[in-house]
This record gives sequence, structure tokens and C-alpha cells, in this order.
Amino acid sequence: MSSIENVPDPEGVARVYAELLSRAPENKIERRIQPLRRAMEVLGDPQKAAPVIHITGTNGKTSTARMIESLLLAHDLRTGRYTSPHLSSVTERIVVDGEPVADEAFVRVWDEIQPYLQIVDAELEGNGEHRLTFFEAVTILAFAVFADAPVQAVVLEVGLGGEWDATNVADGDVSVVTPISLDHTDLLGDTVEEIAGEKAGIIKPGGFLVSSAQEPDAATVLLERAREVGVPFRFEGVEFGVEERVLAVGGQVLSLRGLAARYDDVMLPLFGAHQAQNASVALAAVEAFIGGGERPLQEELVREGFAAASSPGRLEIARTSPTILVDAGHNPDGIRASAQAVKESFGFSKLALVVGILKEKDAPAMFAQLLEEYGDLVSDIALTQSASPRAVPAGELAAMALDAGFAEEDLFVTEKLDEALDWAAGRADDAEDLGGGVLVTGSITLVAEARLLLGTDAARDARGTGEA
Repeated sequence: MSSIENVPDPEGVARVYAELLSRAPENKIERRIQPLRRAMEVLGDPQKAAPVIHITGTNGKTSTARMIESLLLAHDLRTGRYTSPHLSSVTERIVVDGEPVADEAFVRVWDEIQPYLQIVDAELEGNGEHRLTFFEAVTILAFAVFADAPVQAVVLEVGLGGEWDATNVADGDVSVVTPISLDHTDLLGDTVEEIAGEKAGIIKPGGFLVSSAQEPDAATVLLERAREVGVPFRFEGVEFGVEERVLAVGGQVLSLRGLAARYDDVMLPLFGAHQAQNASVALAAVEAFIGGGERPLQEELVREGFAAASSPGRLEIARTSPTILVDAGHNPDGIRASAQAVKESFGFSKLALVVGILKEKDAPAMFAQLLEEYGDLVSDIALTQSASPRAVPAGELAAMALDAGFAEEDLFVTEKLDEALDWAAGRADDAEDLGGGVLVTGSITLVAEARLLLGTDAARDARGTGEA
């Protein structure tokens, strides 16, 4: 890239973000794929400019995508990564070579493709349909940025579901499915089997399926889809997986059985058994991508890739004294996995929770899970809300927490996140053995705002903030 591409342009990014936000918001899902195919057609098929690793699932998608990217970078491949939502800046969604797309490229490419998007918008409106949504437009922008860079491999995370998700306009050389559980049931179905059916839509002829261990009903759906389209399939716990894991300062050391070899002494600077499992899936996906699952990777490059992996907002230490963790646990299974990691990796004698949840989530089930996982550790819980219009009001959360079994005297209710953080930090400091901590969880919008308030490096450096 030329030096001019690295010149910050916060005003330009803010303008583009405002134009994107003028479209239907991210939570207004259109069950359609044809407008994306039309947009790709008028833009010259940028989704075909580089091979794709396509990732779906309920939990662990972003962490797995980031680990896949890190492994590819260690193998000297130029990468494009598309994930959502963003924590601090919209440019975080579109990543080239491990860094958010440069402001210049973000603004320039958007301005270049906008006339073509207007063609598609006009055709949609002429047919009585809604114009391209926020997520559809950002997805198109990502493909255009990656083609413009150009990159050698695209790591592509679905927004929601799979079959009719905007990202499914691309055909994955490797399809990756992380653990499937109940979430977004109003859109994806009421059973794990139905949700798996939606997510199986990313498995395409000519590809390769790599899946986390799944519930039997979900695994059956994925296997049937793989056989239907004639692609090889590999499942965690059968053909690959975590052989050993040992806690270490700043994370864990793993022995991983891949598709083609075993890799020992792998340092992963992330916490929890679930991240070790994500690492095994990421490794298998890269083995499938680079060598068809039959050729071992260089062990030193595997170690280098995992050592460089990060996952902001996922059990991230945002501050010490007291330790404040931020974790975007947005459904019961996510809360369960992170709780196991908290109890395993941190020696808290007392934990204060700061919780904020979005309206489309199953808040009662999340509170029930929080109580089940942290009941013996938590006696203080702050109920609050992010600035998102989709946030459940703090007062309503308090009623749900009481219904779940939390004691009224343990609750602190405030609409202001800074007040919630200050109160929780004070409660953690009161731990007699100084072993108290704080966990901020419930929604990614809450985590994003907490990171900014707490001065987390990545948040301080953000060049444009906001939430779709």
C-alpha cells in the first residue's frame, strides 16, 4: 500500500458510516440473497477475487476467524477478514493483513462502489422491495476492499444464519461451523436442527467442511448437507481436536491433533477450554485450506500464528486493581463457556457483575445461566444498558434478575454504564482477601462502551465509533 493509504481520515470514515446507517439497521434482516448476487454482478464479481474460508455457527465465530487469520498471516498469505459487529470503529469489520482497513481505502472504495449500489437500490425499489440494508452494503464494501487490496485469502464470518446471509454470495473453499445452539430463534428456527439447516447453507460443492463438535441433531444436518453436495467433512473430536491443554500465564499451552499432524507446545494467549476448541477448529480449517487436509503445516508457523492471536472483547482484561474482564457473552451457551474459563483461569474470591442485554436476546435465560454459573461467587450485580436503541432498559433487567433468583439487596440499577463500573469496582475492592474482580457481560455493545470508558488500547485508538 502507498503511504497516502495510511493517512487517517476520521471525517471521511464518519461520513461513510453515516451513509451506511441511513440504510435499514443491522437487526432488520432481509431473508434474501439475490440483491447481493446482483451487486456482485455489476461490480465484476469481487467475491471471486480470492479463495474464501467461510465461518458460521452460534458461538465462537469471531475468535475462530481471528485465529484462522493469524495462522494464514504466519504462512505469509495476504488476508482479508470480515467479521461483525464492531467494537469501536466500523473499519474493524474489514481487516486487511491483520489491521482494520485504512481510512483512505475505506472511503475511496465506498465512493467508487456507491453508484453501482444505487443501481441495485433503484431496481429493488422498482420491484417493491427494500433497498440494500446496512449489513448488505457493508458486506459488498468488504468484498470490494479485498479485491482492491488485493488479498490472497478471505476469512468471512456470516452475520446471521448462513443460507440467506449476505456473505453467502461467496462460495467457501472451506466451510467452518462453530458450535450451534439456540439463538435468534425468531429468525432461524426453534430447534437446533432447524438452526443447523440454515447454517448448513454455506456448505457448497467443491468445498470442504470443518466443524466443531455438535449436538447430534445439528451434526446430522451438517453431514447430510455435506454428502448432498459431495464435499469432504471433518468433525472436532473425531478427526481432529485438543489433545492436551495446560494453564499458563496469559492463556494456555495446547497440544492439538490436526487433520494431518499433531502440533505440540502451542501457546494460545486466550482463556478457556472453548478457546482451545476454537483453536483446533481454526487449525483444521487452515490445514484444509492450504493442503487439502492431507499435508502438515510447519509446526513453528503454527506456534507463531497462535501466539499472535487475539480476540478483543472475549474474556479480555480491560483493567487491573481490581481486575475488570469484558466478555461479549450474548446467549446462555456463551455465558456458560466464559464462566468455566473465568473460574478456571482467575482466582477470584468474589466477582461483581455488570450486565446489559439487547432486546432480541433471551434475557431471562441469560440471567438464569449467570445465577447457575456464578451463584457462589457473585453477591453484587449492576444492571445497566448501553447506548444502543436495542438495549433493554436497566429497570426491566432488574425485574428479570429478581425473577431469576438474584436477591434484591445485591442489585444496583443505573442507566449509566460509568456508574455501574464504578460501583462494581468498589464492590470488588471490598473483598477481604483482595481477590475480587469485575465481569462486564451481556452484549457486545455494552462491552464496546466499557472498553472505551476503561481506556482499553484498541478502543482508545479507534478512529470512528458507533453502533449499527
